[in-house]
Amino acid sequence: MVLQRSFLVLAIGAVLTLSGCGKDASTPPADNSAAPTPAAAAKPQLGSFGFDVDGMDRSIAAGDNFFDFANGQWVQRTEIPADRSNYGSFNVIAEKTLADTRAIMEEAGKSDVADVRRIGDYYAAFMDEAGIEARGTAPVQPALQAIAGIADKPALAKALGASMRADVDLLNATNFYTPHLFGVWVSVDLLQPDRNAPYLVQGGLGMPDRDFYLQGGRMAELRKTYEAYVAQLLTLSGDKDAAAKAARIVALETRIAQAHATQEETNDVQKGANAWKQADLAGKAPGMDWKAFLDGANLGAQQDFIVWQPKAVAGLSKLVASEPLDVWKDYLTFHALDEAAVYLPKAFADARFAFHGTAMSGTPQQSDRWKRAVADTNTAVGEAVGKIYVERHFDAATKARADEMAKNIIAAFAKRIDALAWMSPETKAHAKAKVAGLKVDMGYPSKWRDYSALEVKRDDALGNAERASLFEYQRNIAKLGQPVDHSEWAMLPQTINAMNVPLENRLVFPAAILQPPFFDGAADDAINYGAIGAVIGHEISHGFDNAGALFDETGKLHNWWTADDLKKFNAAGDALAMQFDSYEPFPGVHVNGRLTLGENIADVAGLGTAYDAYRLSLQGKQEQTLEGFTPDQRFFLGFAQAWRSKAREQALRNSLLTNVHAPGQFRALTVRNLDAWYPAFEVKQGQKLYLAPEQRVKVW
Repeated sequence: MVLQRSFLVLAIGAVLTLSGCGKDASTPPADNSAAPTPAAAAKPQLGSFGFDVDGMDRSIAAGDNFFDFANGQWVQRTEIPADRSNYGSFNVIAEKTLADTRAIMEEAGKSDVADVRRIGDYYAAFMDEAGIEARGTAPVQPALQAIAGIADKPALAKALGASMRADVDLLNATNFYTPHLFGVWVSVDLLQPDRNAPYLVQGGLGMPDRDFYLQGGRMAELRKTYEAYVAQLLTLSGDKDAAAKAARIVALETRIAQAHATQEETNDVQKGANAWKQADLAGKAPGMDWKAFLDGANLGAQQDFIVWQPKAVAGLSKLVASEPLDVWKDYLTFHALDEAAVYLPKAFADARFAFHGTAMSGTPQQSDRWKRAVADTNTAVGEAVGKIYVERHFDAATKARADEMAKNIIAAFAKRIDALAWMSPETKAHAKAKVAGLKVDMGYPSKWRDYSALEVKRDDALGNAERASLFEYQRNIAKLGQPVDHSEWAMLPQTINAMNVPLENRLVFPAAILQPPFFDGAADDAINYGAIGAVIGHEISHGFDNAGALFDETGKLHNWWTADDLKKFNAAGDALAMQFDSYEPFPGVHVNGRLTLGENIADVAGLGTAYDAYRLSLQGKQEQTLEGFTPDQRFFLGFAQAWRSKAREQALRNSLLTNVHAPGQFRALTVRNLDAWYPAFEVKQGQKLYLAPEQRVKVW
């Protein structure tokens, strides 16, 4: 991982059902646990045992390219939908979840229950294209007028503070991006896990990462397109000097990018653990009027911070002082328009998509408006949506079976620790304590978020989004000084993903990922263990990857390793990084093995643990061959099927720069590090994926 680690980082919309909508917001869906178990599906959704045999390409040897062997025909016949930059197993689930959620949101608009009606009104406001066109730019004018009224640098600092939002999540979702100059994440203090702390993070770029501003070639062309987009939004807002201002804005963002930490630096937990007092800000990061900034951010009373990228914070603060006030005001004006564009008339929304969707990721067509409305509603009131989703779409039998699998896989991981020949008893004791203390949240949180203080208007799409964003920020700030709430989820139940929360030694598996091809109640156990079992093992292993291994059983950043054990662990990580460095999606362009190391460690250890758990689950039962596939073959094919994916070239190239996850076709090749894969598919020396036993990376 690099911190956290989520399994993929692909959040999608959800589904709502209106049963039980009048329940108190703090109660879990009590009826769900007692609900009658639905009849088992007559057959799996995929094939006869949970695997799409027709999607294989058996003309390719498993030992030469296991991803293509398992998925080659699917790749050849599958077209990426016009409104997506990539497509794969996660998206198949996402489409179903989006449709389910749409139905719930539309029904919610007819409800007399306030908590439910809020969902429907938010969705309806986004869908009201005619009303949005009629209002023009009026909804964004208050923000633009406030920016125009900034008279000096203290007022600028206060405005920058007021713009900060809780829109990053460092350790749970590896989300470090914010368009605001700084972002804040409020969570457990990694140095003192009995309290919450605000983590201050670099931001301020309109493009995804510093490399987009500093590299040549393709990036130079994107910068020209970006500058044209900046000018276009300013022109649409009525600015007569748009081209000149766009040039100055991009020049400022380039200087911001020069101050930023790199992806590798940002993903280094130890480099991020910088405890600063409020008084340190002025001395260590001069230039910003920090009192005005913190007052604007409603953090004036906060004395303790964790500054994740201290050099970047200092560099950005210096730019606030050195760059002209008018340039900063132009910059803030553009970013206000960029953030508001999806809620403004079609010309703004189309311009935004043309850059962020097509130019950046190669996506030719914007998603249907209802899909965008679902996603936006989930962002605003996602747990209210999620509560109804689990009541309608997540049954007790699925939860029970997933809980049992998680229990089995955790036990298998503990056995793997016992079997480690290279680890000392001292380090093993700490590792076992961490496994013993691991908590698992399956499906949905134990208590639901209360949105009753959030005002939603059926005719104010932009205002709804702004109020929801501020509501979420204030909800997070309110956690400071309060006891840590270990029941809070950083993912919605309708998210197709999973996560390890290292600061709490906790795993979270949202309800929506427990669907085919990851989990199918009618599928063969080998397929389920290879798919969702590997996901569970992956998240367990994140607690022991190159970043997770730095946290002890209490969630504190604490070195519990002997020096010799840590050296051996790091050597295995180095070997795995080199393995992934060798993968070449484009000529001369390689996967970044160091950036993706945490996820790759979690894949290797997680897959190995899931395999052990599957073998243990057989309990001496006679193994069966299905359609010519042995249990071991089905296990590994289930894993490969979960990584079915295709991506547009621009999107894949961007991912290689910024994503801590390797592309799916290379994650599927994790199998080459497991000894059991070789006899299962008769992989021999001389085949492309063959690794000699001593070259197979063993992590945990």
